[in-house]
Amino acid sequence: MNESSVIERAKDNVKNILIEGGKILTPNGTAPGSLLVSGGKVAAISGPDGARETIDALRIDASGLWVVPGLVDIHCHLREPGYEHKEDISSGTAAAAKGGFTSVCCMANTDPVNDNAVVTAFIKKRARESGPVRVFPIAAATKGLRGEELTEMGELREAGAIAVSDDGKSIRNARRMRLVLSYAKRFGLVVVSHPEDEDLVDGGVMNEGYWSTMLGLPGATRAAEETVIARDCMLAALENSRLHIAHVSTAGGAEIVRQAKRMGAPVTCETAPHYLFATDEWVRDYDTNTRVNPPLRTETDREALIEALLDGTIDAIATDHAPHHIDDKKIEYALASSGISGFETALAVCWTALVKPGRLTPEQLFDKLSRSPARVLGIDAGVIEEGARADITIIDPTAEWTVDPDKFASKGKNTPFTGRTLTGLVKYTIAGGEIAYRGD
Repeated sequence: MNESSVIERAKDNVKNILIEGGKILTPNGTAPGSLLVSGGKVAAISGPDGARETIDALRIDASGLWVVPGLVDIHCHLREPGYEHKEDISSGTAAAAKGGFTSVCCMANTDPVNDNAVVTAFIKKRARESGPVRVFPIAAATKGLRGEELTEMGELREAGAIAVSDDGKSIRNARRMRLVLSYAKRFGLVVVSHPEDEDLVDGGVMNEGYWSTMLGLPGATRAAEETVIARDCMLAALENSRLHIAHVSTAGGAEIVRQAKRMGAPVTCETAPHYLFATDEWVRDYDTNTRVNPPLRTETDREALIEALLDGTIDAIATDHAPHHIDDKKIEYALASSGISGFETALAVCWTALVKPGRLTPEQLFDKLSRSPARVLGIDAGVIEEGARADITIIDPTAEWTVDPDKFASKGKNTPFTGRTLTGLVKYTIAGGEIAYRGD
């Protein structure tokens, strides 16, 4: 069955859904049982010997499958408005659903920039029209993402913004970053920091180290990331204002966040699936799909990030879904756009890199992909319990599949995982009680 047929089939509007025989992850633990969805809510959860419901419902046999809270992505790029040739909200949310995500938070670097209530409201409207996957806009912290004049955060909050960020750029001026943190606090907004000192990057296109030297590519020092993380953590502590550090990629960056938390700073952070699976050695064939920002780091960094997940330093795994048109990638490495189309591979990349080798338990992984990110940005999601919104993902933990970007729902086919066999496959995504994705 082709991709369009799968997506069309997934849009069937089913009033009641009975999920039977799966391993259900609830706040009380994991246990086999059945789950009834009705009216967009989790109506009932019963044990393996519970009475079968007799109401008219779509029945899903989840034997051997995990039934988990719908995944929550707190860092993605949906590209609309302005860059619809790369992605639009409709294709992006379809890709999110196929990847198991029921709630996603999109960054402000659109055209026009999401720095005013009109653009925020437009994104919310387009998301409602596109399907049941919820979209939470992260608005700009400064007008035009220029790092100068602060946005009207109160108006952005009223229009539906859940946080503010100049993602894609760091706010260079430390005093202005302090003002952003102070102002955001008044409106209950989290500030999401893109930690990158562009002067230190100085044109670097991959991690500075052995492989950049071997490949003759300009390297970006890890200090470019870590110095900004340190600065912003100190400012967050100074203002007692919520700060979230995006896409931590280095051992040093994780350690700075760890120390900031120990000192009581109101700081959280995320990493992305590709930093947990790949390293800078992947650049050896000059595949521009490996170009991301921050760049892929070393095996030492990858191991340190896994340890930071385990000890709670890293709160969430976020995709940083960054779809690009083929023309943005099929050029010289140094000229290629940074980013990976990550919605549809995130779960499997994490399962393959973390759960399959026994580094994380499934429960620990789903916490980082669902409950914890929801908690970071205050989203009503991330749990399966009676009365809660029915955001549910059903996963086959043993299914192996080969990544073929031509089958992506996303317009962005840019992935370094092409041809790789991964383990873990989304079978159903239910968002607000509606089937947002149903696989074969």
